[in-house]
Amino acid sequence: MRFASPWWLLGLLVVAALAAGYVVLLRRRRRDVVRFTNLELLETVAPRRPGWVRHVPAVAMVLALAVLTVALAAPQATAKVPRNRATVMLIIDVSLSMKATDVAPTRLAAAQAAAKQFADQLTPGVNLGLVSFAGTAAVLVSPTTDRGTVKRGVDGLQLAESTATGEAIFTSLQSIDSFSRSLGGAPDETGAPPPARIVLLSDGTQTVPGPDGENEPRGSFTAAKDSAGRQIPVSTISFGTSYGTIDLDGSRTPVAVDDAAMERIAQLSGGQFFTAATEGELKQVYADLSEQLGYEEREVDASKPWLVGGVLLLVLGLGAGILLGRRLP
Repeated sequence: MRFASPWWLLGLLVVAALAAGYVVLLRRRRRDVVRFTNLELLETVAPRRPGWVRHVPAVAMVLALAVLTVALAAPQATAKVPRNRATVMLIIDVSLSMKATDVAPTRLAAAQAAAKQFADQLTPGVNLGLVSFAGTAAVLVSPTTDRGTVKRGVDGLQLAESTATGEAIFTSLQSIDSFSRSLGGAPDETGAPPPARIVLLSDGTQTVPGPDGENEPRGSFTAAKDSAGRQIPVSTISFGTSYGTIDLDGSRTPVAVDDAAMERIAQLSGGQFFTAATEGELKQVYADLSEQLGYEEREVDASKPWLVGGVLLLVLGLGAGILLGRRLP
């Protein structure tokens, strides 16, 4: 346990001294009783007291002082607290490969259902934005705490040709910058700028501006490096299976997921990489992400239980003293 004001713990020495003094007084009283040899007279001037019960008031008072002293030292604990003013951009691939039925009913329909659940699971203080991409990328919903707007945007997703993964990441970064400027760039309560994250769901290899490479100016790998430089990690979800196909111009075209590319984006940006081959798996990934993105670990004050315990012990000591001896201990 950590303490914000540990010097108050020195007060425990005073409590220990009081406890020791009480024990000394008990022994002295016992010694005086032994010296008083007229037992009949002793019974008259000093009636027999109850046994161990008579010590309850003093013990409760000493414990109360000890517990309240610990409370004064301001114990600290690590706890998960909801994030406020954080920004999350959700990117969803709407290229033609998303109509594959290897994920029932289709990849896109399953992605829409999971995305809406993700929106509902995020803590209320998180601003959620939505970007869709195929051959180009578009901000469908700017960061907002209105989950209904985001879910309506998810319902309106439409398939299109090509896959411009890099453009989607760059577009999300621009949306985050614009939203941050609208807030005045003010720090949060910890003194740091409000955190931002990108969650990218895709099933295929980038095709626009071409197969991705480490040095492609508008490619996904370059965009991931840019995200890392801005301290905005991109968590990627590779969605689909290796055996997915679509009907394209009358023929079955394979549309296997590209796990390697999605993992590389996450690695370059400092984010996490996930895979999902069913709607259930995707919902679980989103549930894990909502927990990570919606909450943060902070040092919080943990003195309240100590204060409550100290007060209860104090009440016990006072009450026992009045009931047993008709006086305060």
